[in-house]
Amino acid sequence: MPWLTTIGALPLVGAAAVWLLPSRSARPARVTALVASLITLLATLAMAYRFDTDTAGTHQFTEQHRWIAEFGVNYAVGIDGLGLVMIVLSALLVPICLLAGWNQVEGSSARHYFGLILVLETFMIGVFAARDLFLFYVLFEAMLIPVYFLIGLFGGAQRRYAAVKFLLYSLLGGLVMLVAVIYLYVEGPGGPDGFLISELTGLEFSSELTGRLLFCAFFFAFAIKAPMWPVHTWLPDAAAQAPPGVAVLLVGVLDKVGTFGMLTLCLPLFPEASRWATPVVLALAVVSVLYGGLLAIGQVDLLRMIAYTSVSHFGFIVIGVFAMTSSAQSGAALYMLNHGFSTGALFLVAGMLIARRGSARIADYGGLQRSTPLLAGTFLLAGLSSLALPGLSSFISEFLVLVGTYGRYPGVAVVAAGGMVLAALYILLTYQRMFTGPVKDFASGWRDMNLREGLVMAPLIAVIVALGFFPKPVLDVLNPVADRTLQQVSMTDPAPTAAGEESTTEGTQP
Repeated sequence: MPWLTTIGALPLVGAAAVWLLPSRSARPARVTALVASLITLLATLAMAYRFDTDTAGTHQFTEQHRWIAEFGVNYAVGIDGLGLVMIVLSALLVPICLLAGWNQVEGSSARHYFGLILVLETFMIGVFAARDLFLFYVLFEAMLIPVYFLIGLFGGAQRRYAAVKFLLYSLLGGLVMLVAVIYLYVEGPGGPDGFLISELTGLEFSSELTGRLLFCAFFFAFAIKAPMWPVHTWLPDAAAQAPPGVAVLLVGVLDKVGTFGMLTLCLPLFPEASRWATPVVLALAVVSVLYGGLLAIGQVDLLRMIAYTSVSHFGFIVIGVFAMTSSAQSGAALYMLNHGFSTGALFLVAGMLIARRGSARIADYGGLQRSTPLLAGTFLLAGLSSLALPGLSSFISEFLVLVGTYGRYPGVAVVAAGGMVLAALYILLTYQRMFTGPVKDFASGWRDMNLREGLVMAPLIAVIVALGFFPKPVLDVLNPVADRTLQQVSMTDPAPTAAGEESTTEGTQP
């Protein structure tokens, strides 16, 4: 069975069904979209059940068909452990976001809102499964279209500005990467399989400079998508203006394409250039961790605060990718999953609060833990996961990243650990301002979380707690991917040293 093609096509079929519905009522569009997303989730879980964890470092469920034979372009898909985890994340978040936006849009516009989210799901699944570089680029750029319209048509007061800014930043990165994709094909073996990533991995370039320039082009595109300092400024505007469900998909899944590309394309395709660029990349990542945390503390807008926390978290992920140790890369991959759940939960609770109050200003709230204890408790639990409290999912990710980084770059790990202190400040201070203290007059008559909102949050909270106590099933499929990536960049884990001794083992293989 062509699992990946089927799973990618199901949301597209659902989107077509939504758009063919009568335009007068929103309810049929909502129900059709939710059913399509749930069918996609069930198919994804069935595929995950058939995934062989013993060979998680290799690509499974592979398919290859000629697409544009004259230019060496194929429809080639396949997933390793990381691709599986990201597709499961996408398939799980989409029905949650659809249910969260159930009453977001009324009338005939609902068909477009729910249809665009389903189209976006198809592109997200495709980009994590693509094994042809040209196909990856097409899907990488195609994701921009539904997100642009979802923000521009259904976002807040500054939605047009945020949508255009998001599009321009992403297009700039994509165009730079396109030049590198074409040049990489010219440098490669060419022929009908010239864009296959397997054919381009391990390629010998005409000079070191060529490989380094190509790496920089790919990394620039992925840094914008990630988002990393200093090309992150589109994210706070986009996340603050997007509908809450769209913001969850934007930060929880789409931005992961950046770190996914660093781990699965930058390192394997350009191993020498990756080692060469590591000091600069780590420096930028540390700045992202600290800068994002500091700006999150100073925000007066709740949605922008959550967006800046993601800038900090993505800094941790990039540190893990470029620390070049197996535990750090496994932690970075696990962080990509856990961040989607914890930050997604924060955005969704924020959306529920804003729907009641009509304001995103933190100062407009206060004392809510007395009138809405379920909303307050859910925000606190998601926030504690975001600050990496032991027992919740993000702790394991952050711990692996910092421990793995300390083995090779102790200074980077020590400085980046300051981001954990900042995380405690921006989460706990926000909770204190919004949920503690005397109940404000407007909040005394608020209803707490209703059944639909509870169904939205329950899966996220369950996963956050479950992965906090038992991350082994996910790590079992991510560890082989990290081991394979280290081999591709000719790196080994640093040898452990006893107290007072220095390691004599170099980081690179002979």
